[in-house]
Amino acid sequence: MVTGPDIDIDATHDLYVGGEWSPAADGGRFETENPATGEPIAEVASATAADVDRAVAAARDAFPAWRDTAPDERGRIVHRIGRLVREHADELAAIESLDQGKPVSQARSDVEGAARYFEYYAGTADKLEGRSVPVGPEQVDFTLREPYGVSAQITPWNFPGNLFARGVAPALVAGNTAVVKPAEQTPLSSLRLAELCAEAGVPDGVVNVVTGFGDSAGAALSGHAGVDTLTFTGSVRTGTEIMRQAAGNVTPVTLELGGKNPAIVFPDADLDAAADWIAKGIFTNAGQVCSAADRVLVHESVREDLLDRLVERAESYELGPGRADPDMGPLASEAQFEKVRNYVDLGREEGATLAAGGGTPDREGYFVEPTVFTDVEHDMRIAREEIFGPVLSVISVADEAEALQVANDVEYGLVAGVFTSDVTRAHRLAGRLAAGNVYVNKWFGDTNQTPFGGYKQSGIGREKGLEALDSYLQTKNVAVNLADGDGADLPGA
Repeated sequence: MVTGPDIDIDATHDLYVGGEWSPAADGGRFETENPATGEPIAEVASATAADVDRAVAAARDAFPAWRDTAPDERGRIVHRIGRLVREHADELAAIESLDQGKPVSQARSDVEGAARYFEYYAGTADKLEGRSVPVGPEQVDFTLREPYGVSAQITPWNFPGNLFARGVAPALVAGNTAVVKPAEQTPLSSLRLAELCAEAGVPDGVVNVVTGFGDSAGAALSGHAGVDTLTFTGSVRTGTEIMRQAAGNVTPVTLELGGKNPAIVFPDADLDAAADWIAKGIFTNAGQVCSAADRVLVHESVREDLLDRLVERAESYELGPGRADPDMGPLASEAQFEKVRNYVDLGREEGATLAAGGGTPDREGYFVEPTVFTDVEHDMRIAREEIFGPVLSVISVADEAEALQVANDVEYGLVAGVFTSDVTRAHRLAGRLAAGNVYVNKWFGDTNQTPFGGYKQSGIGREKGLEALDSYLQTKNVAVNLADGDGADLPGA
């Protein structure tokens, strides 16, 4: 057992299937580690395809009774989950900070967001209405919104507990059951949340958690014939592979993938405020955020003024273990640490100028300094590829047209930001930026209630808000004949 000032973590963790804890079929386990030290935290069961079969079967067996539970009762149960998450917020934040590495205050914000997902979607449970279609006096026609059945949820390592809630809450209120496969780097918060779901009254088999690796448990889940709808958040590369696996069963998918997100700064912007938002946008969670502000497109007339402010903020960041609540914690794993370090080296090789950071502190753990590159050209790899770390590229643009062209000329389209005091320009760019979310004079402007998702290779479908329910509900049309005698209806009419 790992013990801290406010948390005890068991040394071993099993799978949660059908309301019971059980080891993997072959007894396999893996270690989850503290990225601030590289030391192991606990051993976790490594699910096999047989374990995934068992979890999907448990979810399928539980589905009819959960589907037929009165919507208001489903809502009350889901709301109780939110209340329990709030009651255990300190514990959950400590688990997340230890397992993922982020500062505990950021982890606490994630947990509060998780509680809010359960609360928000609980209120929709008895409001998932169909509609009447006016087709004429000889037929009554209406639609029903019905759950798919078994929802597979494959969640990432950057916001594990928060994204457990983001997917499970709407799935449950819509009447689906769920099988969650958290990332192998950060499984602990999902396992604890499964316990809280059971404590709130979620019936056995409605929520199941299978921990393990993507090429075994993840592949078995995304290609499983018993899965009716699938939600994945992560990289484009993994998302496209999951889409291929799901296609064999024509399983609908919702994909929230990567981003290379532009923050466009014009001369009339408040540069201090812009620098504050951009620093938050790129250095929060050590840059391990799909919607990070990782490209700054700044008008050449204020480039140096903005750069000075960004460098000042980068150099002021305190690094340390997440549990100490510094400004920035470590990267979540050794693999991610090496990836980010390689991109920093690549930026130098490509000819960009290192204006701040770029180093790796001489300490244990997977720490990279907040890094700012300037003299970045749009065709450099650091300007076009998702780094997923605390690395900011500053690109000069001459005018609005160039800013828009550079902003849209990447394969991603998740979020974008515009910093200007000209409301006409802000609205004009918001309409022309190829991104699913546009922030004006701020960053991270989406909430639990607002839809979130990407254009182009940044994904399919939407998470958050009422739009997320479309991933968990399918539409049935019912046509009732009121005419006397044979009708003249034919297909294609």
